[in-house]
Amino acid sequence: MRAITFAFGLGAALAISVDSTGACPEGDHTHEHARRAPPQAQLIRPSRPLAWGDVNIIHTTDSHGWLLGHQQPSFPEPNFSGDFGDFASFVAHMKKIADEKDVDLLLVDSGDLHDGTSLSDGFPPGGIDAHDLEFDRAESNQFFSQLPYDVLAIGNHELYIYMNALDMHQNFAPKFPDWYLSSNINITILGPNGSPVSVPIGSRFAKFKTRKGRKVTSLGDVYDFTGNDHNTTVQNVEDMVKEAWDEPDFFLLVGHMPVARDNSLHSRPLVFNAVRAVHPTTPILILGGRTHIRDCLQFDGRSIAPESGRYMETLGFLSVDLDHRGSKRNLTVNRRYLDPHRVTYEYHTNSRDSSFDTSIGRQITEGLKELAARFGLDFKFGTAPRDYTLSRDPFPSNGSLLRIVDQVLPTALTLTASPFTDAFVFIAGVPLSAANAVLPALNGEGANGRSELAEAAECYPRGDVETRYRLWLEGMNARAGPERRAAQNLTLKYVTQDACPGVGDDTLHTPLPFFGSPDFIGSTPPAGSNDTAIDLVFVDFIGSQLVQVLKAADGQDIYERRYKVIHVDTSE
Repeated sequence: MRAITFAFGLGAALAISVDSTGACPEGDHTHEHARRAPPQAQLIRPSRPLAWGDVNIIHTTDSHGWLLGHQQPSFPEPNFSGDFGDFASFVAHMKKIADEKDVDLLLVDSGDLHDGTSLSDGFPPGGIDAHDLEFDRAESNQFFSQLPYDVLAIGNHELYIYMNALDMHQNFAPKFPDWYLSSNINITILGPNGSPVSVPIGSRFAKFKTRKGRKVTSLGDVYDFTGNDHNTTVQNVEDMVKEAWDEPDFFLLVGHMPVARDNSLHSRPLVFNAVRAVHPTTPILILGGRTHIRDCLQFDGRSIAPESGRYMETLGFLSVDLDHRGSKRNLTVNRRYLDPHRVTYEYHTNSRDSSFDTSIGRQITEGLKELAARFGLDFKFGTAPRDYTLSRDPFPSNGSLLRIVDQVLPTALTLTASPFTDAFVFIAGVPLSAANAVLPALNGEGANGRSELAEAAECYPRGDVETRYRLWLEGMNARAGPERRAAQNLTLKYVTQDACPGVGDDTLHTPLPFFGSPDFIGSTPPAGSNDTAIDLVFVDFIGSQLVQVLKAADGQDIYERRYKVIHVDTSE
């Protein structure tokens, strides 16, 4: 969601662009997690133990900096309140269980570590995302390097800014030599002789043996992304899959692309089909990402492809029983979507709160708290009178975050909660009639309006997945029956329906309510005649699109030359 506002004068008319925000209880409140203490909210235990197999995988994807856990007391946030230190302790216990069961357990990530919270996006002046010059290390990324990841894949959010991509190449990939994968991603750097040279950001592929001696060939590709920065290149997946690979015990495709519903590009089936054409019976395990949803698909009986959500709201678990090489029988496979919090972790590791934390887990939690304090993230700006959401409350009800825009704009300076630095600009002297045409046009109303699916197909290659995520929420809400809604012991979260057999959700929930909202919002236009001149304030991200709307509204090709940046003094 992007926002614009109408205003007679500049004032301090800024806009909000956030997913949701929660009210804090009255009185003293801390955003630190209580350690070795009962949860503040009543959390539901998983419905059943995990189904372990010969090969098991713990999967993270699209974490986007959410390493301190979701900290608001209102549901659904307690259902994903575990921090990355809790997760590290969980992985350590799971590794021990795998050893006791004498099976393989791999830890895999499908990309998008950047762009989300200030842990991954904050930096001192002159620095790059999450890189503190004082300590000379990539701050949020360092916590990933402390976990025993077997394979990681790059995501498109590592490619929007060249310096971020360079940091991943120079400082992150070396922490995972040979297993931080960028199978179809290159970066241009200066070579030994001072001339530009294009090299992989990470490794093209990984070949390794598991603890049990199973041979694995792994690829880590990104979908055909078009929004990457200069001096980075994304090879078409169609070209990448022409390469040949040796026969392993199983293929592990860890790509930053959806496992299904990729109708505009067909990238994932394309990779699968290329491998299957040469290796007709070899098991293929696919770990997807990108669209921020829980999903699963089987392309054939000897493969499985789960996708494990976003923002550390979901932790994926996959298991498979392997048979002899050359077998054509269907594999026994299972997938599970876990709620990342301590109740889940302790249940599946048969541990207690007093014995769950490991030393590395405690170190990571304390390191995250220290980083948050150093970046000023523990500063309390104020207390909201209630929760405001983007999609769980209808627009324009009192619970809708978008409803408060008229109350805030254009008289107050507000904060923007967005992973991108949007400058606020304005055009002076816009006729009210032309300004009134902006919002309807941007929201696709009228004869020339675009459907959500058409918009998703156009925006998806540039990096926008919000439309697909909203469609997923909408379908989940529509399937909810009155019995599920009325269940008293269920809390709000995702209720997954995918194409794989069995129930994927680890814990039973009632689905999140969903209400549609416009893509663009603005304050109420002032009263006046059609030729009343006003100042139109908006974010630069939509500048070119907005100028075209104004040109179409009154036929004048003058607005781009009138751009002015709003300079806001934030020193006090």
